[in-house]
Amino acid sequence: MALQITGDPAADRVLEESPFALLAGMMLDQQYPMEHAFRGPHKVLGRLGSFEPAAVAAADPEEFAALCAETPAVHRFPGSMAARLQELARIVEDEYAGDASRLWTEAADARDLLRRVQALPGFGRQKAQIFVALLAKQRGVRPDGWEQVVGDYALEGHRSVADVVDEASLQKVREHKKQAKAAAKTARPGADAARA
Repeated sequence: MALQITGDPAADRVLEESPFALLAGMMLDQQYPMEHAFRGPHKVLGRLGSFEPAAVAAADPEEFAALCAETPAVHRFPGSMAARLQELARIVEDEYAGDASRLWTEAADARDLLRRVQALPGFGRQKAQIFVALLAKQRGVRPDGWEQVVGDYALEGHRSVADVVDEASLQKVREHKKQAKAAAKTARPGADAARA
């Protein structure tokens, strides 16, 4: 199944062809609309001429930050995300010989995969769980125990980018996130009152 996350076939093709791009798109998916975050690797490719980890890691930091800030920017925080992208590229280059897919192809099991992803810059537990679910649901990467380590993200439905396969599912994921935020917001005042 071809990836359809960004709403832009050229940007989706970059994600499809490059494990590093898929990983980087997930990293960029923070305080920024999901489809725009996952378009980031395509933007960098067009401006740098490569999205290979070695090229990203070797780029001059100031020039790379400026390239990420060009309109349309790679992220709403282009400077900090440019630095984080370069850090991610260096780790993939140094620890996985430039092949991001080794993160999952060499993982002993799902727990090991989750641990490897969480060790990367910008990946907390929840984001790592979503990425493992994305690999399982859309890339066929299903190490032993993946459903357990990703929790609810393994379920059918529209909870995260792992469930985005077209524009309609993107909207359903967006609606789910909106409802979850609203529920969390209404839960907070009661919790605060209980503590008082």
